[in-house]
Amino acid sequence: MDESKKADAKVIFALTLVHFTGDFYSSFIHPLLPVLMEKYALSLTQVGLLAGLTRILAFIVQPASGYVADHHRTRLFILGGPLLAMLFIPLVGVASNFYLLLVFIAFGAIGQSMFHPTAAGMISTYAGRHFGFSMSIFNMGGTISYGFGPLFIAFVVQTYGLEASPWTMIVGVPLMFVLFKSVPLPQVESREDAGLIGSIRETLGGVWKEVALIWTVAVVRSFVGQSFLTFVPVMYTQEGHSLIAVGILISLFTMAGAVSGLLAGHLSDRCGYKPIFIITHLLTVPCLYLLLILPGNWVLLGAFLGGFFVMSTMPLSVAWAQEMAPRGRSMVSSLMMGLAFGTGGLMTPLTGKLADLYTIRSVLGVLTLVPLLSVLLIYFVPERKARA
Repeated sequence: MDESKKADAKVIFALTLVHFTGDFYSSFIHPLLPVLMEKYALSLTQVGLLAGLTRILAFIVQPASGYVADHHRTRLFILGGPLLAMLFIPLVGVASNFYLLLVFIAFGAIGQSMFHPTAAGMISTYAGRHFGFSMSIFNMGGTISYGFGPLFIAFVVQTYGLEASPWTMIVGVPLMFVLFKSVPLPQVESREDAGLIGSIRETLGGVWKEVALIWTVAVVRSFVGQSFLTFVPVMYTQEGHSLIAVGILISLFTMAGAVSGLLAGHLSDRCGYKPIFIITHLLTVPCLYLLLILPGNWVLLGAFLGGFFVMSTMPLSVAWAQEMAPRGRSMVSSLMMGLAFGTGGLMTPLTGKLADLYTIRSVLGVLTLVPLLSVLLIYFVPERKARA
């Protein structure tokens, strides 16, 4: 790719719309957890399992999707993924039992996981010299959907009841039409097929240690962020707040991440990745703690600040790893977005189990200190200067 070229704005927008469409329906899960918890009499451990299921399946699906995307020119994953999420996630409102609920969430999560590696891998091809910023634009599509989606589904369920959720499929129909018309075929590199494990080895080469450190940081970020997104709604619902109020809280948390992701991406193109990671993870600690202790409406400020810093480096993890290992962009994206987030999701039920034993607020209070581990890990990653 010629880095002197300008970014292809139309393709970047189309890929961002893919991200928005696929994640829009997946964003329904967190605000509905208090309602599902009441309907099925779930424990906090089961709530953690529901929330972590999407990440668990990402752990399994995304690396395989990234491998196929790097070797075959197909739009199956990038378009089929959002379609699966659109069809299955809204059905959670009419599931007859807990096990069918798990099936609907599982298929929706598979759909959500399918498109991420291909779409994120294509950003590098069309970003020109503005890679970090373009990746942040792409990430903004998913973050905005996680900001708007909870408000949308909270309004639908509180107004029309949980059984009305399947009607939300109608929103995705025009979006899918636009995607089928505007998303290009992904480009692949001509190289021998070494199999999934062989492709990972070939992709990472001599930078596997650096990529592993960035991956670990992404796992830590995912674990902390997903734990807050999962259990803060449950905590405030138990304290008497309405479903709409909880939806607003989640939306502020995630929309703040969209703003910070753009800012972080822009700054990374100018001063590199490492200082952005260190500063944001240090500030994550006090801001998440504010989310737990601020009284009344001030909690909205805590939600914004907490989301602003804990989610700011999500696109930069992918961009930094792709800079280090550019030969398998989709594969690297799957490792950063799928394997890392999936591993963080596997740990979410642990948060629920501890919350069953103690309290949600006390467990989340301890988790606010975990991002300090990321600062230590990032210190040992050599800086790779971002594109001039």
